[in-house]
Amino acid sequence: MRFNVITLFPDMVAEALSYGVIGKAIEKGVLALNCINPRDFAGNKHNRVDDKPFGGGPGMVMMYDPLHRVIESLKQQADVGEVVFLSPQGKQLNQSLCNELATMKCLTLVCGRYEGVDQRFVDEHVDQEISIGDYVISGGEAAACVVVDAIGRQIKGVLGDGESAMNDSFMNGLLGVPQYTRSDLLGQSGVPEVLLSGHHQAISAWREKQATTLTELKRPDLLAGTSESK
Repeated sequence: MRFNVITLFPDMVAEALSYGVIGKAIEKGVLALNCINPRDFAGNKHNRVDDKPFGGGPGMVMMYDPLHRVIESLKQQADVGEVVFLSPQGKQLNQSLCNELATMKCLTLVCGRYEGVDQRFVDEHVDQEISIGDYVISGGEAAACVVVDAIGRQIKGVLGDGESAMNDSFMNGLLGVPQYTRSDLLGQSGVPEVLLSGHHQAISAWREKQATTLTELKRPDLLAGTSESK
């Protein structure tokens, strides 16, 4: 899967995604990451990409022209896929949306900065807006990294064990189960006996019960079907 990320800080995004399973998947070519700086398409002496908002007000707004040129360049050189603007006004990211987007061959993520992006760019080029939560951060770069990671781990060949993602929280509408492993300090004390029994059917039943119990305790909205995460 290919991710185009339009960002004023391409090194920030590339560096953040160079670690762990996502970084290894990029190295192996399972995922492709293409970071584009709109300053390279500014078309003015100082590579300016922002200006004061019409109507007045604080801050600056990202200009239409550089962003438009980036999209047009991508259309000529590579696949653009669906264009996603990372915005606090967008649909909130959840597992269902990640699974849906993971079926695509290419996504182009637009990272906003300043007070926002010229609405004419959004109207003309953006297919959907996505938010990672009901709060505001300084730019879309951190959100882009979240989106790439959350979607990327659903792609075949990214995780070492193909079943790992299927056991993640939210994949079946429930939270994940408690996990235990070796400890030289604690030994096996505190570990539920069923996990040491080797009885796979009993372990599966225990995990299913734990997932339901924890979800009822911590996220009852998931069971009630009131959350978009379901």
